[in-house]
Amino acid sequence: MPIYFASNDDSTPTHLLSRTDADSIPFSSSKLPYLLEYFQFSNTSSQAKAMETTLRQCELEPIRDEFKRCVTSLESIMDMTQEFFGSVKPKVLTTKILSSNHTLYQNYTLVEKPLEVNTSEMVACHTMAYPYMVYYCHGHKGHMTRIFKLALGGDNNERIESISVCHKDTSMWDADHVAFRLLGGYPGSGPVCHVIPIDNLVWVA
Repeated sequence: MPIYFASNDDSTPTHLLSRTDADSIPFSSSKLPYLLEYFQFSNTSSQAKAMETTLRQCELEPIRDEFKRCVTSLESIMDMTQEFFGSVKPKVLTTKILSSNHTLYQNYTLVEKPLEVNTSEMVACHTMAYPYMVYYCHGHKGHMTRIFKLALGGDNNERIESISVCHKDTSMWDADHVAFRLLGGYPGSGPVCHVIPIDNLVWVA
């Protein structure tokens, strides 16, 4: 199956701000004009559009039974995991490129049987387009998702250890969700599975 695994580049933020620095910058769509001036972006630029999309996505109400947070600092991601998992210490899963050379887009095949991660609580954190690193984190308690570790081999003999998440209940998803546009289907029509990009995090306990 063809998969695009992006690599981080010098233009991509690679670390979270401190809480002090993050709290000194407004994070609200109502402050977008100020933020565009602060970061010196034109209001018609692609960066402005990306910032607005990220802010509005972070301000959406969670769907039924969903836990949702956007985090902008190292301290806030730790707070988020403690809020969700309580006293249980979670572990983090990531997709890893195991080869020294990497082709962004190629065909991959499973080289080993998928290994299911035994968990009933998970939070996935996705990087968002923003001038500094922002994670959009969401998750569920209970058996709403299944997580697998996939050993993938590329056509160029590259190896990837990928994390895959399968959402069993899509009944509350937006009908225009990108998964339905790419795969077909509609809310509640069936489970949706996807691989996790290399810069995303999956917390489990």
